[in-house]
Amino acid sequence: MSFCFNFDIAAQTTKQDRVDGNTLQKTEDNTKPAEPVKEAKEHLPPSDPQFLLTDAVFETVTIGTFPPLHFLNETVFEKTASEREDREKIFSHTAEQRSDLISGVYEGGLKVWECTYDLLELIEKNGETFGGKTVLDLGCGAGLLGILALKRGATQVHFQDYNSTVIEQLTVPNVILNCQDDDEIDSEDNRKGRSKKKIQEEDVCEKKVKENMEVEGSGPPPKKRAIDLSQHPLLAKCHFFSGDWRTFLALVLKRDPTPKYDIIFTSETIYNTAYYPALHETLCKLLAPNGLVYLATKSHYFGVGGGLHLFETFVEQKGTFSVDHLWDKEEGLQRHVVVLRFKTTKDT
Repeated sequence: MSFCFNFDIAAQTTKQDRVDGNTLQKTEDNTKPAEPVKEAKEHLPPSDPQFLLTDAVFETVTIGTFPPLHFLNETVFEKTASEREDREKIFSHTAEQRSDLISGVYEGGLKVWECTYDLLELIEKNGETFGGKTVLDLGCGAGLLGILALKRGATQVHFQDYNSTVIEQLTVPNVILNCQDDDEIDSEDNRKGRSKKKIQEEDVCEKKVKENMEVEGSGPPPKKRAIDLSQHPLLAKCHFFSGDWRTFLALVLKRDPTPKYDIIFTSETIYNTAYYPALHETLCKLLAPNGLVYLATKSHYFGVGGGLHLFETFVEQKGTFSVDHLWDKEEGLQRHVVVLRFKTTKDT
């Protein structure tokens, strides 16, 4: 699988590198971009969430023994962008500039980047559970990490992304998709209340649909039918926020009581060194004393300049967190999963 990173940053010259067969755009940054400011706000799920899933086309990822995670199909999502509400105009900006990221305008939340899958696989391998824990998916995008925690027993899950459009048009619908899936699984036990003949007819119908799709070979991804989710217990555990990290932090600190997260997930968020101070402060203020920050990242982000080594150096200079490597992919485009925790007396 190949990945091409295309970033739009002003005042840079461009060179081309090849890493592991992938053409990556490398830029020499002559100016340090200013940290963007986008006022944070909380997004309440709609009172009638069904309309968000009208004719929704989704895909599913299943990792090991984890429950399946559903999310809106990226290709279909892009093709139907013109039909979606977008007060930030990020759909038109990304289409015009053919960019996966426009600093200060759109921070890449419409894509599921590959480091997210790295972290999901590591969580499955290590048998991480979330029962009774409060979780923050920071820079959530599609929200797969937070959704996993939600489906695995987390008490609360908060989702944050820079762009309100991402939260409203992608994160919230994805959470609703997975709440619906949870309801459909639970409803299997209720099937016994219907006649055996009716169940057999439904099963035959489903089998024929699957056979037709297999014969055609190019059938579209499945569509999800919406059911009443306005009072779903999983959705009630969620809060959704947009905005930059400084204003998000200020907004969350006003809550009573102020949340302290047992686990903070953040994937592919350290691509720009200008954002490190706000990210570090957010982690410091919101992580519970014995909490863990799981960070999935690349060694270097061509086109922006950030990466793991620079972030580790920044964290070391601050002296607040220890950083331990949990997983490293050294060949090709290097990727990593690390965990941050507050330093103890013996660490200093």
